[in-house]
Amino acid sequence: MRTGGENSNGRELLKNIEDARREVLDVGRPDAVARQRKYGKYTARERITKLCDDDSFHEYGSLVEPLRDTGFNKDLVAPADGIIIGSGLIAGRPTAIISQDYTVLGGSTGRHGSHKANRGITKATDDGVPLVALLEGGGHRIQDGQDSRHFASGSPVFQYLARNSGWVPQAMAILGQGFAGPTNYAALADFVVMVRGQATMGMAGPALVKAGLGEDIDKEALGGAMMQTDRYGISDLAVDTEDEALAAVRRFLSYLPANAQEPLPITATDDPVDRAEEELLEIIPANPRKSYDVRRIIELISDRDSVCEKKSSYARNIVTAFVRLNGRPVGFVANQTRHLAGMLDVKACEKASHFIALCDAFGLPLVMLIDLPGFAIGSEAEKSGLGRRSGRLFFEMGQATVPRVSIVLRKGYGGGYYAMGGGRSYDNNASLAWPSAEICAMSVEGSVDVAYRKDYEAAEDPAARRQEIIDIFKSQLGALRAAEAFGIDEVIDPRQTRRILCDTFDRCPPRRPSKLPPHVRAVSPI
Repeated sequence: MRTGGENSNGRELLKNIEDARREVLDVGRPDAVARQRKYGKYTARERITKLCDDDSFHEYGSLVEPLRDTGFNKDLVAPADGIIIGSGLIAGRPTAIISQDYTVLGGSTGRHGSHKANRGITKATDDGVPLVALLEGGGHRIQDGQDSRHFASGSPVFQYLARNSGWVPQAMAILGQGFAGPTNYAALADFVVMVRGQATMGMAGPALVKAGLGEDIDKEALGGAMMQTDRYGISDLAVDTEDEALAAVRRFLSYLPANAQEPLPITATDDPVDRAEEELLEIIPANPRKSYDVRRIIELISDRDSVCEKKSSYARNIVTAFVRLNGRPVGFVANQTRHLAGMLDVKACEKASHFIALCDAFGLPLVMLIDLPGFAIGSEAEKSGLGRRSGRLFFEMGQATVPRVSIVLRKGYGGGYYAMGGGRSYDNNASLAWPSAEICAMSVEGSVDVAYRKDYEAAEDPAARRQEIIDIFKSQLGALRAAEAFGIDEVIDPRQTRRILCDTFDRCPPRRPSKLPPHVRAVSPI
């Protein structure tokens, strides 16, 4: 039955709403679109469209206006208050999305925009779906933030992001200026990608640094993508285009469940579980001083074309990578002998620790590939705080509840062997070794020089005596010796590594029962 009749104004009211919304969208803001195009960048809404499945994004808060309660902000024009939030599908899975609009007052965060961002984050929490933030902007909007009525209450955004940690995956793409607020958000994310030559991060931009410290520095030197990715490791990946950045976000999410209670996203594969690669028999050099690329081992073991490395250009002495084994997402942590002989320094410990925590949070089994001379030593290592900060790696290994397999490829020396989960150091589901393994407390040459110097120096031929002692010790270090005392479970044919890993993870539960005493929480060393 028709209602309203000739006096109804429903159509007119709806038109008013549609007209107001059109002014917010790209079609109603050609000048703003042109400004982004000038710098080769997508608009905030275009980024969402390119990230999400076709026609899947539902926006909320599009009609929000900025705060206008003082002489400084009463005339502000800020469509949607510079923040776009909503829900979209990524590879068919619901995802909460936040996108900063740099064309609106430089992407600054106003009071109402802050409420919107908080709403986007808590939607991810409540719905149990991943959170993606597409960031280009600064911190607080000056007009709002310099008013105690608004700033004194603070913002719960960091509490909300912290609550999401380990519950839902949080991925952030820095697509332009990202000083201040975006940097703080990224510090709490599980994955961060930046665009080279376009994206920046840092606690403050060049203008504020100049005003506060008198230091002249350009934005790239202060916090460009290469700096934050290669040197500081805040960013996991630097890419050349926004399209690559958005693709990286999609790929990262593909390895993780929607939330910590969901099962892993297992994909179909035609890659045989029992695929045996002959190359694995030859990849470890006979000379223990020679390096090799552990990435190649990971590639040969994993499902074809499934390796997704995290922080590939940071702390290159260790490799952290998502892979798939028979379609199952798995995390690999591997010493990279091409850099620092694979030893563990502060950066490597931090990188591995964060990755282990991420995998454990979302249920990805862990594979530890061991080949290292131990922890870094010397004055520089001590100045870096390695003695304390290495504790984070031991801590995360001890806290992890996901299935775990360690494989000694070659050197398993000292405390680094423990930190990488070698042998019985932790409750591994399997502790394995390749025939090339040698496991001991420290390098043979070093141990002989420390403990037997007086012995060989007193000999008629000191060099010959020293070598004799070295040869005796080396005869005691092989994989067979490790297996004889059941320090490891088995010595395996390298070609069978893929099959053994797949079988192991198929046969064990997704979580190991906790053996921890009753307590509220553990205290991380850093």
